[in-house]
Parts: sequence; C-alpha cells; structure tokens
Amino acid sequence: MKLEAITWERLAEEVAERVLEDKAGPVTSGARLRIGVDGAPVARGDELAARLAGELRLRGRSVLVAGTGGFLRPASLRYEYGREDPETYYSGWFDTGALWREVFGPLEDGGTGRVLPDLWDPTTDRAARSPHVELPPGGVLVLHGPFLLGQWFPFDLTVHLRLSAAALRRRTADSELWTLPAFARYEDEVGPSEAADVLVRADDPRRPAWGGFGPTGGTPDARL
Repeated sequence: MKLEAITWERLAEEVAERVLEDKAGPVTSGARLRIGVDGAPVARGDELAARLAGELRLRGRSVLVAGTGGFLRPASLRYEYGREDPETYYSGWFDTGALWREVFGPLEDGGTGRVLPDLWDPTTDRAARSPHVELPPGGVLVLHGPFLLGQWFPFDLTVHLRLSAAALRRRTADSELWTLPAFARYEDEVGPSEAADVLVRADDPRRPAWGGFGPTGGTPDARL
C-alpha cells in the first residue's frame, strides 16, 4: 500500500469527515457511530482519539471517548500466570464481554444509548463505579486501545496505528518489553494493517503517514 505524509490534525479531520459522510445518515435517524482507534499504548491512540473527538464535536456531534484500559479484568485474572505473561496480556487482560455488554450493546439500533465509560480501576483493583453516560441519537463513540481488531466489535470505521517491530521495541519502556510477543502474535493472527479501514504508520510520531482501505470490504488503496 502506498502511504502519504499527513499531520495528526489533518488525519483527524479526514476521518471525521469520512465517517459522517458515509456512515451516519441523518442525526434524527437515531444511528450512533462507533470508531475504533487500534494500536499499542506507545502509539498514543488516546491522543488521536481526543483529536478525532474534537473534530466531531466541531461538526455538531456528541462524542464519548473511552479506552480499553478502563475495562481490564481484575488483577487476580490478569496475573494468574504471572505479571509478565504475554499470552494472557494478548487474550486475557481486557474484559471483552463487558465491552460488548456495557458499551456496544447500548449503541445498537433501539438501544438505550447509556454507556458505561469504564468498569475497572486498575490502581485500586476495584470497580470504577463511574456513572453511565448517555450518548444521544447521532452521537459517536471513539474507543481506543490495543488488540481491538479481530474481536468482531461492530465498528463503523477503524484506524490502526502501526509501529514496525523495531520502532515498537525502541519506544517501549524496558519494564514493558515483555508485552512485545503479544503484539507480534496480533500481527500474525489478525493482520491489523490489512483489517483496518485506515492505516497510519506512526514509527516517527512527528511524521505520520497514512493510507485508507475505504469502507469494510472496499478496495485496498482507496483514499479517504
């Protein structure tokens, strides 16, 4: 795929315009949109999610930004096989069932729109007890975190922040290097660069480059 240089600001603008143009329909229809920003934590998907939320709000949409870090399993489950087990990090750290129940379920057609923004506080290892947030008709969820693709989450548009293996190792703290095999497995099993609607190369955070696949099932190399 040919990638083109872009700024983070322009990327957020392009994604916001595309998802509203192609996916939303009339605000009054009740459709709520779901955008996934996928990538390793060091790719800073939270920052892109915040930029994207700002662009969507400028276009008149209510937006809820959430991270999978708020949907961790309890420490007793995450650390069942040790604190540095990459297999558990890949398949057992994040409560995908809770994400389906508390986030995606309420946003289905006819759903209440009442989303739980986070479930678990990893600092206290207790329930976060956050109140539900109501996302009105025409609102947009922006969910960021690692390993979002390959879960069958019903996203309307996905963005993958890709780091080469060398860049991922370089930018990962020594204390987190044990997670690298999990990201290698994700590349092998899911192929997020091909699965995402929008691919962003983020090896150098100052100089991102991007390419779009268009809507799911569209033609590779289509431009947003």
